[in-house]
Amino acid sequence: MLAVASSSFPAPALADVLARGDIWRGDALASLPETSIPSGYPELDAELPGGGWPRGNLTELLVDRSGIGEISLLLPALASLSAAGGWLALVAPPYLPHAPAWAAAGIAPERLLIVRSGQQTAWCLEQLLKSGGLAGVLAWPDAGIDARALRRLQVAAEGQPVFAALWRSTAAAAMPSPAPLRVQLEKGEAGKEESLRVRILKRRGRPASQALALTIARPGRNKRVVAGPAFSVIDAGSPAAAAVA
Repeated sequence: MLAVASSSFPAPALADVLARGDIWRGDALASLPETSIPSGYPELDAELPGGGWPRGNLTELLVDRSGIGEISLLLPALASLSAAGGWLALVAPPYLPHAPAWAAAGIAPERLLIVRSGQQTAWCLEQLLKSGGLAGVLAWPDAGIDARALRRLQVAAEGQPVFAALWRSTAAAAMPSPAPLRVQLEKGEAGKEESLRVRILKRRGRPASQALALTIARPGRNKRVVAGPAFSVIDAGSPAAAAVA
């Protein structure tokens, strides 16, 4: 008969295990403050695991109508990343952002890239995430992006200090996704132009019970800012894109 020696290390107590930041109970939110970026909206941070937008994971933002404040929702977080010296990238945006308004929001134009990816949006995004050189990436993949591509993007984002957000149609809400955080955005209450309705469809921890009504700041919206710095626009196949990747 073989005698098996017991380990000299005591088993950790359940309370010690549950106290770890990378462990969460099913009835509570995950708490990973070191990997999150405050959104700029306390009521939203209270509902986001870790108290803000996550780094090192995909975030899906589902919206059908543009111009309702969906980009402005992210500007405070992007501004904090920019203020810390981080590089930001927009991959295949449907339109060019108004540079003076973004600068007014606190984003350094010289550290924001716009990537024209053509039919290679998922590939470009994967290379950017793998590079580890970006603090934030927003991407607009086409409706045909499949589950395999999404899994590759989630794997590429894991462990990287990057806020990675995908803009998708609300039709994608009915489809499974590896993204740990999925948020649906809609125009807020009629008559309140700056209101945005935010519903968390998926998060780590207990499900969200109700949507949030946020008042969104719109930098430069009420100012006649018609001139200012420009953003760098690069093509996916250019040497500059290869250098970034």
